[in-house]
Amino acid sequence: MPSPRNHRKGKVLSEKSLSFHGQNSESNNTSELLRRPRTVPDLLSSSGRTSSGTVTSPELKERLKLTKILLNVTIQRSVCPVQVLISLESSVGDLIASALRQYVKEGRRPVLNSVDPADYDLHYSQFSLESLDREEKLMKLGSRNFFLCPKTSNSDGTGASSSPSSSSCAKEADKANATKISLPWLKFMDFML
Repeated sequence: MPSPRNHRKGKVLSEKSLSFHGQNSESNNTSELLRRPRTVPDLLSSSGRTSSGTVTSPELKERLKLTKILLNVTIQRSVCPVQVLISLESSVGDLIASALRQYVKEGRRPVLNSVDPADYDLHYSQFSLESLDREEKLMKLGSRNFFLCPKTSNSDGTGASSSPSSSSCAKEADKANATKISLPWLKFMDFML
C-alpha cells in the first residue's frame, strides 16, 4: 500500500513533468497572456536609415555632418596631451589658442612662461622640424595629434623672437649645422648616427 508520502511525491513529480512539457492547463493561460510583441526589422528605414544603421537620404547626411573634432595637443615638457574639442573650420592659430587656454584652465604643470599664442608653434610631432602654417584649416591637416612648442628664443635670451626667419625649427636646425666646426671625423660620426 502506498504511503501518503510516496503519493504526494508522485503527484508532485507528475505535475512538474506535465508543466515542463507544456501540457498543464495553467501554463496555456499564461502563454496567451504573455505574448511576445512582433518586431519590425526596418523600423528606422522611414527616417532615412537602413537596418544596418547607415544614412541613406542626402538631407540627413548634410544634417549629420561632422562639425567638431577632438584633438590631442602635447605641450613641450608636459606629461600628457591636452584634449581640445574644436570646430573643423578653425585654423591652426585657433587650435594653438584653445590648447593654451585649456592647459591653463586645467592647472597643468609645468607652468608656461607665456600664454600668448604668438609665442608658440604647432608641429605634427616632436620630431617634426617644420611648423604648421597658422592660417591652414584643421580639416586639411589629416592628423588628430599635434605637438606645441615655444618658438625658439634669441641668442641674447630675451624670449620669443620676432623675426620670421627663426619661426621655423627647420631653419634653426640649418643655422646650427652651418655654425658647426667642420672636422672630417665629426662628419663621419654624424653619418654613424
